[in-house]
Amino acid sequence: MEEKMKVVSSSDKGLLQTEELYQYVLDTSVYPRELEPLKELREVCAIHPRAGMGTAPDAGQLMAILLKLLNAKRTIEIGVFTGYSLLLTALNIPEDGKIVAIDVDRAAYEMGLPIIKKAGVEHKIDFIECEALQALDEIVQNPDAEGSFDFAFVDADKVNFWNYHEKLMKLVKVGGLAIYDNTLWRGTVAMPEDEVRQKLKEGRKLTIEFNDLLAKDARVQICHASIGDGMTICRRIS
Repeated sequence: MEEKMKVVSSSDKGLLQTEELYQYVLDTSVYPRELEPLKELREVCAIHPRAGMGTAPDAGQLMAILLKLLNAKRTIEIGVFTGYSLLLTALNIPEDGKIVAIDVDRAAYEMGLPIIKKAGVEHKIDFIECEALQALDEIVQNPDAEGSFDFAFVDADKVNFWNYHEKLMKLVKVGGLAIYDNTLWRGTVAMPEDEVRQKLKEGRKLTIEFNDLLAKDARVQICHASIGDGMTICRRIS
């Protein structure tokens, strides 16, 4: 099973020069420190037909450090899939921490749920089966929700990334973080359009547009990290 996961991680999620170099990072620094529940969930995700949608484990390692540095207690996640990043967050926030997790696909979430339960962190998760914009609209309407989240992670439909960002700029506190996944779109953002595979073209276009908007957004300090499939880390400053 581990060999299968290596193939998925190396070919789909890494942006280093070679698969061998990415595998070196995983084998040397990521897998030896990966908590057992996360490894188990990663292996469960490997059998899903869309396994490539799972959070890259090296990206998860960075998220774990950021959660600890931030002392995050209340977080929100848009796009859950089988729950690797969700479980990682739950393991890195306090016992009384809370995660609002939004996804339309409960079946994928329930693939990882037994592992989340076994890890003893299910009580931290409020899973909302809903279109994300609808759920966010309902949360924003609560005056107490404004600035109440320490951390947000978005790994969902690219067509709504900017809409999610606008909502999160109301929900994430000043000094908090919002992280957006897949912002290098398998490296295609820097490729001529005629060299991009057809199935990646729409996502490439949407990702480029989102990246350009973020770069001009004075409300956030940003870091575009070339880890996994690209992660843009936004620290809200106003």
